[in-house]
Amino acid sequence: MGPLHGKRIIEIAGIGPGPFCAMILADLGAEVIRVDRVSAVPEEFPETPSMDLLNRGRDSIALDLKKEMGKETVLRLVEDSDALIEGFRPGVAERLGIGPDDCLKLNPKLIYGRMTGWGQYGSYSTMAGHDINYIALSGVLGLIGREDQGPVPPVNLIGDFGGGGMLLALGVCAALVETAQSGKGQVIDAAMTDGSALLATMVHSFAAMGIWGKRGTNMLDTGAPFYDVYQCADGEFISLGSIEPQFYSELLRITELDQEETPKQMDREQWAAMKETIAQKVRMKTRDEWVALMEGTDVCFAPVLSTQEAYNHPHNQERETFVEVAGVMQPAPAPRFSRTPGKISSPPPHPGQQTEQVLSRLGFSREEITSLKDENIIR
Repeated sequence: MGPLHGKRIIEIAGIGPGPFCAMILADLGAEVIRVDRVSAVPEEFPETPSMDLLNRGRDSIALDLKKEMGKETVLRLVEDSDALIEGFRPGVAERLGIGPDDCLKLNPKLIYGRMTGWGQYGSYSTMAGHDINYIALSGVLGLIGREDQGPVPPVNLIGDFGGGGMLLALGVCAALVETAQSGKGQVIDAAMTDGSALLATMVHSFAAMGIWGKRGTNMLDTGAPFYDVYQCADGEFISLGSIEPQFYSELLRITELDQEETPKQMDREQWAAMKETIAQKVRMKTRDEWVALMEGTDVCFAPVLSTQEAYNHPHNQERETFVEVAGVMQPAPAPRFSRTPGKISSPPPHPGQQTEQVLSRLGFSREEITSLKDENIIR
């Protein structure tokens, strides 16, 4: 049983960071009940699980929240839950009658987690947006890219997941600890602009110290020759992170570059030339040849793998970094706990797949469930 065993979380269905937060909480042992839209329920449930891995480890019920009985059903779930998370634009939950005031009135110990891009207030708060926009405004997107090239969107990992869902999961866990002491609930305003800015704290430190310049010229953003990716003879890539002097010396030794003849490691004027020198060396061998030379050394090296290659890499297999559930490979729960390990309790459900079972388990009578069906609140 995971460390959150015994906690019940209500997830109002959304996309991206909200489901990721709920997935983490479920992986850590919480009972997470996902409330999907009734319109999302398929006419007939497929025999195979959903492929939306962000929804793993929890049951799904489907409700029409625009109807009074749908709202009342959610509020009834809230009464005996530890937290609720939602990802509406500011004001939408209030208009539906399931906002923080509505829920905390019924359950003063409830943690109410709100996941948005811009936050609950501010001049952008009512605008639509996506990860790329949130990390642009926080200054993070402008950090990423090579010199004399435009910013490179880093998939949607920094805003949606690192600065969004992960941060909300941390907020819920922290609030649960505080509630256990105070007996009072509270509202969490988790914004991806805030979260992505927080992830860049070290860069702000470097800038304050005067050691961070324009994009693509710094030690950690492909400016340095010893911290970059290089293409091999077979078209594949390797990653090098030889920052410390002893690791840099090892890099020069294995690539057969004369340390006496090469420029000093931190001579920024020579970084561009040194990068081309290393690139020429790397292009002389295949990725597998570099693996044979660099694995087990202190170069700070790893091959750049595809997703499928990552599944099959010995290190990842030894640690079970990826696991197969219902025939689908996926990242395993993290972090690791010595006494209360997390686990994936079930594959992703289809919307509304467990509606009647969950409502019955939570104390709804057969008559109440029939009434909800008759009113098209559930399907």
